[in-house]
Amino acid sequence: MNIHGQPHRSIEADHATQSARIIDQTFLPHQVEWRELRTLDDAAEAIQVMRVRGAPLIGATAAFGLFFALREDATDAALEVAYHVLHATRPTAINLRWALDRVRRVVSPLGVEERAAAAWDEALAICEHDVETNHAIGRHGLELFRAIQAKKGDPAATLNVMTHCNAGWLATVDWGTAISPIYQAHDAGMNVHVWVSETRPRGQGASLTAFELKEHGVPHTLIVDNNAGHLLQRGLVDVVIVGTDRVTAEGDVANKIGTYLKALAAKAHDVPFYVATPVSTIDWTITDGIRDIPIEQRSAREVTHMPGLNAAGLREEVLIAPEGTQARNDGFDVTPASLVTALVTEHGAFLASADALQQLRSMI
Repeated sequence: MNIHGQPHRSIEADHATQSARIIDQTFLPHQVEWRELRTLDDAAEAIQVMRVRGAPLIGATAAFGLFFALREDATDAALEVAYHVLHATRPTAINLRWALDRVRRVVSPLGVEERAAAAWDEALAICEHDVETNHAIGRHGLELFRAIQAKKGDPAATLNVMTHCNAGWLATVDWGTAISPIYQAHDAGMNVHVWVSETRPRGQGASLTAFELKEHGVPHTLIVDNNAGHLLQRGLVDVVIVGTDRVTAEGDVANKIGTYLKALAAKAHDVPFYVATPVSTIDWTITDGIRDIPIEQRSAREVTHMPGLNAAGLREEVLIAPEGTQARNDGFDVTPASLVTALVTEHGAFLASADALQQLRSMI
């Protein structure tokens, strides 16, 4: 996708130095800063402090992290240490474990001297797979958008899409999951407009989704999170589409905190609620999302303080609550399968049910 008119990916490999560079998302939307990753600690820190975020991008970054570790020490013991260091960085996103397992499965049978090269190749393959997957998700999502648009009876009418958090190319290697259909609809000439919820407390909608859509020229309007139900009630939203960090084998969905409320409001007002997910984000080992999906607890400071640019154009963080206020900061919530209209995968759209997902599993 584009930054200031130039094509980029959110993580880019440097083949000459066998390093990777990422867009440091903690500086967006005000600065585009690239950061080089060369070591296991670099990769782990980038994931932990959310220089990279979004389940697919976390997975890709972790894959490079394992390569960096194996380049230094490719023994079994070192592999296991690196695996667990990376796995501990973000507990909710299943793609992290998926990518680590994929690299470990490839390198484990090999001799120590072959492992680093194999891990590098596998990290590159994971990135290319992600790009292809997300483009396919976008194609299937576009067909759903076209069907909704057709019901309006006016092909020039605006299709109003609501999303939450950031599930665009900044959350993946390229294209994105929930934003991929929006890009493809826009590029196909559809009159699409996006309601972007700010996504407190870290503001991924305001800082990342709005940044992406602006760079791509997609019409959008930023709203406070609490405005979503009001817009749905007034008939100003045609479809809601979000990404996810983990889907259970029966279709429950974990996504950024606030997703559940949007799903409830969409259900109440008969608006389709789609979840865009690569198959790699489905955790086939669990069935009950509320019981089994670990919910990341983040720093209270993210709630009590807010960052931004001051009048002088300098980054600044300000306290927005009384000094010493206690705050709870759940990073995610779980939307039950009953509220999900369909899961949009690279293989098509499937009902969020055990039977439908077993059908999907038989295809892969």
